[in-house]
Amino acid sequence: MAKVLYIKANAKPEGMSRTFKVSDSFIEAYKKSHPEDEVITLDLYKEGIGLLSTDDINSVFGPKTEESRKHPILKYAYQFLEADKYVVAEPMWNLNIPAILKAYIDYICVTGITFKYTAQGPVGLCNNKKAVNISGRGGQYAEGPGADFEMGDRYLRTIFAFLGITDYTTIAADELDVMGNDVDAIVGSAAAKAQEIAKTF
Repeated sequence: MAKVLYIKANAKPEGMSRTFKVSDSFIEAYKKSHPEDEVITLDLYKEGIGLLSTDDINSVFGPKTEESRKHPILKYAYQFLEADKYVVAEPMWNLNIPAILKAYIDYICVTGITFKYTAQGPVGLCNNKKAVNISGRGGQYAEGPGADFEMGDRYLRTIFAFLGITDYTTIAADELDVMGNDVDAIVGSAAAKAQEIAKTF
């Protein structure tokens, strides 16, 4: 049985997020194809993820003990490590990921838990895992001139690789805010793609 961590990063209420329409379709299809697996939903806004304080930073870089698993920040790093698969869902905001998702990344990038330092440099400890990032974006950022401005999915791919996760797939619904576009059709097409990928994820 695999453990899937479904990480949601959007402030919009339930049913209003175009990104979540795609990611929820992925999760529904995944559950049908993998009924024995456990899916844990982590809504970052409901969790109240915040910015690291000085004390938090000391804990992130300090020694790790069994008590660390109960720490209000470190518990997220342990949860991340213990998952086998990751589904991240977020809209593009200002060419990047929402700030709350970056704050969560700061929670989970913890030396001694999800990566370690060696004589050869940092080494990820989340090996043999896979991830899919699902993002709703206002313009065309998968190709053409806009691709150079896309920093959200690029950042997540890089940070996941830093943690040892190199099996990484992107599902993007692009051009959602282009005047005249059929937004429902774009979201529907992305959801259909998500459902297909979910079957073998």
